[in-house]
Amino acid sequence: MNNALLQLQHLKKFYATQKAVDDISFEITNGSIFGLLGPNGAGKTTLLRMITGIIYPDEGTILFDGGPFNPMNDTAKIGYMPEERGLYKKMKIGEQALYLAQLKGLSRAEALTKIRFWFKKLEMESWWNKKVEDLSKGMSQKLQFVTTVLHEPKLIILDEPFSGLDPVNANLIKEEIFRLAQQGATVIFSTHRMEQVEEICDHIVLVNLGKKILDGNVGDIKQQFKENKFNISFSEQPSATINAAFNVVTQNKNNLVVTIQEGYSTNDVLQFFIDQKVHITQFNEILPSLNDIFIQLVEDSQGAASRKFQAIQ
Repeated sequence: MNNALLQLQHLKKFYATQKAVDDISFEITNGSIFGLLGPNGAGKTTLLRMITGIIYPDEGTILFDGGPFNPMNDTAKIGYMPEERGLYKKMKIGEQALYLAQLKGLSRAEALTKIRFWFKKLEMESWWNKKVEDLSKGMSQKLQFVTTVLHEPKLIILDEPFSGLDPVNANLIKEEIFRLAQQGATVIFSTHRMEQVEEICDHIVLVNLGKKILDGNVGDIKQQFKENKFNISFSEQPSATINAAFNVVTQNKNNLVVTIQEGYSTNDVLQFFIDQKVHITQFNEILPSLNDIFIQLVEDSQGAASRKFQAIQ
């Protein structure tokens, strides 16, 4: 049995001569926090607009919640928080939240109950009669988050949700994202902040120039791109750092970065320093950050596209 809430199958979308989305397929598991990543102009916004029914694919299929995606019916099960502010500036905050909740199918009584719950949870109770134009960027971001999730959607799409938030409120929203996923919601998280992706997401897809160039579990991806580098720290500087078991990449007083030679293991490296009776305070494998992987793959894909264009010329 397939546990995917959302499946994209060979999606294509063209604007004049530009391939905004060029044969992209992936699926998102129920209850997961999924990262949709890519540089500006990669095709992310077009993908999100197709997933939310704002635009239709030229080719390909979207399956949602066990059947073909029907925007007329299924968008009520989706909460979308765009990067751009989607709020009415002159409208009072409480009235706006109530209006948007009723658009998603809640009765006035249901909407009021849920709005009061979220306003209290996010410390927004005193905002009810404020106008959006009077809010800071961070305050309006909290309001957008509330209006995105208060109808309890099955799929929550968050595009740069921490933009404008101070660390305290960013952590508050992050905790709510985890809680919503634990309760069964599926989250698509789109951002340029790779450290947030590493902290929050289970699975990611990286797109560039309209194509998917990476798809996988975050931990598996970091393992896939590791470079056999290890960090070793000592309480005092070792007397020797030359051995057949490893090569020193960098050395800084009481710290080494090494690569282990073929045929040797981490135990061989540790034993070499133990024999010197030097105290090892830290030994760990260095895994690449998602930011490093992101930059490498985007540069590689853009280089390949440039070479292909030059060949055509």
